[in-house]
Amino acid sequence: MRSVDALTFLLLASLWGGSFLFMRVAAPEFGPFALMLIRCSIGALVLLPVCLWRGKGQALLRAARPIGLVGVINSALPFALFGYAALSVPSGMIAVLNSTAPFFGAIIAFVWLRERLAPWQVAGMTIGFAGVIVLVAGGGQIEQVGGGSLLTGVLAALLAACFYGLAASFMRRYLAGVNSLAGATGSQLSASAVLLVPGLLFWPAEMPGLTAWLAVVMLGVFSTGLAYLLYFRLIDSLGPARAMTVTFAIPVFGIFWGAVLLDESVTAMMLAGAVLVVAGCALTVGVWPRKRRG
Repeated sequence: MRSVDALTFLLLASLWGGSFLFMRVAAPEFGPFALMLIRCSIGALVLLPVCLWRGKGQALLRAARPIGLVGVINSALPFALFGYAALSVPSGMIAVLNSTAPFFGAIIAFVWLRERLAPWQVAGMTIGFAGVIVLVAGGGQIEQVGGGSLLTGVLAALLAACFYGLAASFMRRYLAGVNSLAGATGSQLSASAVLLVPGLLFWPAEMPGLTAWLAVVMLGVFSTGLAYLLYFRLIDSLGPARAMTVTFAIPVFGIFWGAVLLDESVTAMMLAGAVLVVAGCALTVGVWPRKRRG
């Protein structure tokens, strides 16, 4: 992996790790649908001018249908599910559940695309998933937050991760060769359209506070607009399977931001799990061990 790809990988993990913090702050006041409508709309507003300025508007229109479907299965549905999970599940735990996406992705790619993985990639994913298990165990007893159901929140987050896995194979099958900026822009436009009606129907009765508004703006600008630019760039550079392993590193940042800004506890087992997650990511995406050159 090139140095620029490694830096992009870490920045993307940091931004998406922070997204769960923003969701935990904003979801109780906005609700999942209104929150994600604003998130996707801001993301689209960030991406669309860049897309048009770089002359990718025609690329977006030519692949409008598959890009639109990606917006549904990779943004609208998982975003709404994570927004629902944020009503009852702590942000660090949502980040951990999100990291199961490569596991679902590998299963879907194997069944649908007949995609084979190298032994060292399988080992890396196994180590990373083991790290997720250690992180969960290190969290001890999960304390419910908010007024929702903890069990349904966890299941919603797992279903969202499954949609991410499905989206990776879909993009591999139907968006090969489509410009990444056009894909990122169109997916957020499509997600905004899909979320418009439920977002307006479930718009909060009372105006959310300043902190919640700041959180949703940060979520839209940095964890959506900028993050999707970085993600589609990684897909172009590394391929969808390797790019999606960024989700293994998200719990590290999610737990870090939660500990620093939300005062969530961090145990020795959680730190050990974070080390396993990072090691699994490095092995899976080819950062370590480096191949010897003849």
